[in-house]
Amino acid sequence: MHDVSAMKILPEETAGTTGAQLDEDRLAWLALALSPGLGPRRILDAMKALDAPSRIFTLSLTELEGLRFPAEAAQFIFDGKARQAAEAERVRVAGQSATVVTYGCPEYPERLREIYDPPPVLWVRGAVGLLGRPSIAIVGTRHPSPYGSGVAEMLARDLAVRRLLVVSGMARGIDTCAHKGALAARMPTVAVWGTGIDVIYPKENKKLAEEILATGGAIVSEVPMGTFPAPQNFPRRNRILSGLSVGVLVVEASENSGTRVTARCAADQNRDLYAVPGNVTSKNSWTPNTLIKQGAKLVATWEDVWEDLPSQVRMELEQEAGIESKPEAAASLLPDPVLRPHEVMVLEVLRSDESLQIDEVLELLETQLTSSEVFTALFELEITGRIRQLPGKNYVRTL
Repeated sequence: MHDVSAMKILPEETAGTTGAQLDEDRLAWLALALSPGLGPRRILDAMKALDAPSRIFTLSLTELEGLRFPAEAAQFIFDGKARQAAEAERVRVAGQSATVVTYGCPEYPERLREIYDPPPVLWVRGAVGLLGRPSIAIVGTRHPSPYGSGVAEMLARDLAVRRLLVVSGMARGIDTCAHKGALAARMPTVAVWGTGIDVIYPKENKKLAEEILATGGAIVSEVPMGTFPAPQNFPRRNRILSGLSVGVLVVEASENSGTRVTARCAADQNRDLYAVPGNVTSKNSWTPNTLIKQGAKLVATWEDVWEDLPSQVRMELEQEAGIESKPEAAASLLPDPVLRPHEVMVLEVLRSDESLQIDEVLELLETQLTSSEVFTALFELEITGRIRQLPGKNYVRTL
């Protein structure tokens, strides 16, 4: 019987094996992932008991049941249905120009191998090589405040520009802001889905998914093609978010938020935990503030994460970016645009933690600026990224 370390070097051990044999091995992993009633641990334990993954196709029904497979799964494999399903899935994956990365592949991310129940198979669209890069998971509520949205986007942008890969779940709210922040830095980002890699959820993030792929990022899932949103899939995928990353950063989440699942996974996986403090009267501050009380590192700027990274990771990223660590640098690498006097006056009345409706802005400035001057200033500030317009002509200052 192979031990876990043997499993980790499976691709190198089989360096002399034919391509056809390796292809059979990958098909075997896929077949088990598609078999009913088999979870990650049971699949990994079974594969450790075999001298080669493809041996699963030659076992008798009794031998399959001896691997502690449920009767339904054992019959499914013995009848050849698992292999047929895997071959059909492989065709569908190829049709999407996607990739199947199995636990036995050299491309499988090493950090993910460390967790208790790593997914046996990952379906990937985009740059598979990103999965092994140093990364941070940025997660939070689906209903953020303007403050939370701005902080998430700012931190993602400032960390991404320093080559720390931003990973999130592409859900509404903080996840979406995290991906957008990385894209604003013109850097790749990885989205881990709870659906098949061909099923965009939520649908309004179709353009975001396209931008992630166009910018050299990746979309990852542990469920087969065509899997539609199911409540049980999203908490499960959270262990992958934390498992891929060196740490998890929480930005706004209520007491009963699914973000707590990701934070718990991070703690179980011995990952660093970071949190952005929030207004104590806001329900979305409950989880990050509680995490900070329990020992999570308080984060206000990118430096708070950066200085806490393992030194080897930090050196690797600095060398890649061609920069030296500069503690005195500003929180953002993006230069501030030169503002005209009217723009300065409008910017001063706007806040980052609360939006103002256009009528309120006009009222605050009615003795200093005409309405046309206010409209022009708002337009220019939005173009330069200093403010954002929310639905209903509400404006908020970006961070």
